[in-house]
Amino acid sequence: MELNQRRTSLLLLLLFLVFKIVFQYTVVNPAYDLHRDEYLHLDMGYHLAAGYLSVPPFTAFNSLLVRWLGGGEFWVRFFPALYGALTMVVIWRMVRFLGGGLYAQALALTVFVCSAFSRLNVLYQPNSFDVLTWALICWLMMRYLQSQQGKWLLWTGVVAGIGLLNKYTVAVLLAGWLAALLLSSHRRIFRERDLYLGALIALVLAAPNLIWQVQQGFPVLHHMNELVATQLVHVDRMDFVTDQFIFFLGGAFLIVAAFAGLLFYWPYRLYRVVLLMYVLVILLLVYMRAKSYYALGLYPVLIAFGCAYWERVFRNGWNRYLRVLWLAVVVVPFVYLLNVVFPVLGPDQAREKGAKFAALGMLRWEDGKKHALPQDFADMLGWKEAAQLVMQAWQRVPEQARKNTLVICDNYGQAGAVNYFNRGRMPAAVSFSADYVYWFPKLDTLQYIVLLGNEPSEGYRPLIGRMEVVGTVQDALAREYGSSVYLLSGLSPQVPVLLKKGVQEKQQSYHWKQGERR
Repeated sequence: MELNQRRTSLLLLLLFLVFKIVFQYTVVNPAYDLHRDEYLHLDMGYHLAAGYLSVPPFTAFNSLLVRWLGGGEFWVRFFPALYGALTMVVIWRMVRFLGGGLYAQALALTVFVCSAFSRLNVLYQPNSFDVLTWALICWLMMRYLQSQQGKWLLWTGVVAGIGLLNKYTVAVLLAGWLAALLLSSHRRIFRERDLYLGALIALVLAAPNLIWQVQQGFPVLHHMNELVATQLVHVDRMDFVTDQFIFFLGGAFLIVAAFAGLLFYWPYRLYRVVLLMYVLVILLLVYMRAKSYYALGLYPVLIAFGCAYWERVFRNGWNRYLRVLWLAVVVVPFVYLLNVVFPVLGPDQAREKGAKFAALGMLRWEDGKKHALPQDFADMLGWKEAAQLVMQAWQRVPEQARKNTLVICDNYGQAGAVNYFNRGRMPAAVSFSADYVYWFPKLDTLQYIVLLGNEPSEGYRPLIGRMEVVGTVQDALAREYGSSVYLLSGLSPQVPVLLKKGVQEKQQSYHWKQGERR
């Protein structure tokens, strides 16, 4: 009997995992390209290092794996879906650990799929692995609280170290846990030798990136300041709080159930520190004006508590007949909003549904303004068109001059897209944006420049003999709409000199102390 139950459990889990991965492929309309951030992350796989301006090195090595697998969109979309599926396994185990049965486990995975997690798992960004890391840390801490065995603290150190190599926001979760433990009856943990050994393990694992940060003058601080000035300044703190429930649509009641269970259900009293940790992390993120999705990693553990508790509430008597109803409450709103939450509709169809997007606040971009499409959707348009225009410009360069030709773009999305679509057929594009400023080729002699973006600045125009407009991105819904491709020739010898100087100054600006002096 027990063997049959285990087989049933494993089969149900496998079905959920397969559905999850397949689902992630079906919710992106073929009319969309990859996202601008994805192109940058994929390019990192060609420039392996211990650190980068915007992210730690884990993404670059993940991109190397994508490259080895062929580099197609299938594999780009596979890894965020995989990390989402692995997070579901962690939730499954947590629910079982809390005494939940198959219904609680199925409900938990249904909530996970029918929530913002599936939206997050669409894009190849550090976020999906970040959520997996947060879930694992919470799971390991639960195991420690239950058993008081130091090995769980050591494993927490391993996961935290790897997590810090993926995204620095793991530090916020660790700070929340440490503060919550200090303020609770579990403060005796600070007398545990394994806590400090775990911290040492995390430090050793993260050391290559920390050393890189020191050597480069902590560019992460420059990146954070830039993020605050250009994006986080537009974050409304009340919207952050509201979004925490919007993330789960019909499943939000299970997050409330987690709060109730942790506060009032006696067997969960040992884990009330989880609730305190949640509150402290949310307060810290609100204070930082963080984007609302930064908090998503907190919810796998709450989903586990909420679903295990909800199953107990509706276990006996006529209440158990309501179980199907609760599944419907989770699924139906998600299905209704499916074509709004995901880029299922083509761009023109999505524009026609503008009222739906506006009702969910999805038309407001990081610049604080409202636009025709959600920002992520607009960031997935126009890239192939731009890359084709750049290729047309490259083909106009005489064969003998191609070795002395530079391909440069205004932003990292453009450079990454050009490299993704045209790699192997022309030199890699670069930019003064993001990490591309470190990837410039030697600038000794230049005969031609292929430029994607805005026309050259006034300081360069007298140094350019001829400027030919090859074409302009015509997709009006793309964020890159209006970006043009220029073929510049008859270049003064001063052009490479000025470019070298600009590269050096840009690199120095990423040095925190240099940036402060500026």
